[in-house]
Amino acid sequence: MIMITKKSPKIIRTDKWQLNPNAKQKVLFARTVEIYRRYSRYLVGIVFTHWPKLASKSSQEVIPAVERLMHRTAKNPSIKYSQINRVFPKFPSYYRRAAIAFAVGQVSSFMTRYRDWQCGNSRHKRTVLPPKLNANAGCYPTLYKGQCYRIDNFNSVQIKCFNGKEWVWTTVQIVGLRDRHEVPNNKMVSPSLIFNKNSCHLSVPFECKPDNIEGNSNVTAVDLGINTTATITVVSFDGTVIHREFIHPGRDIDRRDKRLKSVSLKAKKTMGKGGNLHRGFCRVIYRKCRNINKQISHLVSKRIVQIAFRYNSEAIVFEKLFGWKPKGGKKRSTLKQRFHGWLKSAIVNLTEEKWSELGGKTVTVIAAYTSKLAYDGSGLVKRDANNYALAKFSNSRRYNADLNASQNIAARGILKLTRRNDRKDSTSKCSGKSPRSWACLCDLWTPKSVSV
Repeated sequence: MIMITKKSPKIIRTDKWQLNPNAKQKVLFARTVEIYRRYSRYLVGIVFTHWPKLASKSSQEVIPAVERLMHRTAKNPSIKYSQINRVFPKFPSYYRRAAIAFAVGQVSSFMTRYRDWQCGNSRHKRTVLPPKLNANAGCYPTLYKGQCYRIDNFNSVQIKCFNGKEWVWTTVQIVGLRDRHEVPNNKMVSPSLIFNKNSCHLSVPFECKPDNIEGNSNVTAVDLGINTTATITVVSFDGTVIHREFIHPGRDIDRRDKRLKSVSLKAKKTMGKGGNLHRGFCRVIYRKCRNINKQISHLVSKRIVQIAFRYNSEAIVFEKLFGWKPKGGKKRSTLKQRFHGWLKSAIVNLTEEKWSELGGKTVTVIAAYTSKLAYDGSGLVKRDANNYALAKFSNSRRYNADLNASQNIAARGILKLTRRNDRKDSTSKCSGKSPRSWACLCDLWTPKSVSV
């Protein structure tokens, strides 16, 4: 059973709630998005004009300051931009404040980028043009609870829409949603109405405040490879291997590689023996390959998190592969292309996002010699010439190379978590370096020394 400790930092996650509008509601949504964007473009000009005075104000002060320029009240009878009320009559106040917040963000972003361009921080060449203020951004209306949307149950939602003359309420069915709203610690923030020719849904952010998980003194180590997408090993703090698993969605990988192979064939037919490919060549194929890679990353990361949650691990341990670049293999070898299809960063990022939402933490360790050192301390290993996935230890033992690496990764993660430095008492022949950077699984089998 999982034990709960103190709260972890706030995390923002967004759900997509799919809507099922009828033909009349689609017209209402289209008009609402259109008038909201027109209003936002109008406000961008106002905010940009008065930016020298607005820039010093806080986020709580800037919205009332902009409202005083264009919204007439009993305490504010004289306004500078009275024509906005004639162009946009009866515009709801909460929609107005959401549009002001968007306009302030657009102008603030532009001024920051323009300042960097003036200072030369964003100019790598003299010919780089200055950034432009994009007032015609494709924004969508933000809905405030009670004023712009109402939810009685999670089967339907009421949304305030513009029908061309006035603002009316319409009830639309919710046909698809996830379960983040059922978590007690999650707080629902103001959603956005996303409506275009491809989709109609609510983009619903949640402030997730998960409880930190106090694990059962074990870690889940992951070795990301080429022959096997992910090799997972669950190791306890005393060096006992609890679980091993190989994850390799070969069907999806074959689908991706088959499409990429067709690109080279199409390129040969297009160019012949020379020439250049036009811009956007095979972009549909590349888009499908990117989607397949995204699907593979989600499947692998989901399974890693499931294993870590099942064994109540204190952390998920990865190799630190940031900045690693592939090197080409032999002539006519596909090794470089296979390395480019290596989803190391995507899997790590998605796993960290999913695991942190459950209250877990992720640890990275040095990748050097995780595969070259034998986990039992017998020294360096040699790869099989016919099967690179197999390793031969110096004591003639044969073992899976990825599994050996994942066990060494687990050991380094455990030593990093417990901050042990027991190299003086270790009998391992792996290396003379510090165990936190060069340790093997056998270093966990030695008697514990005093923690540092």
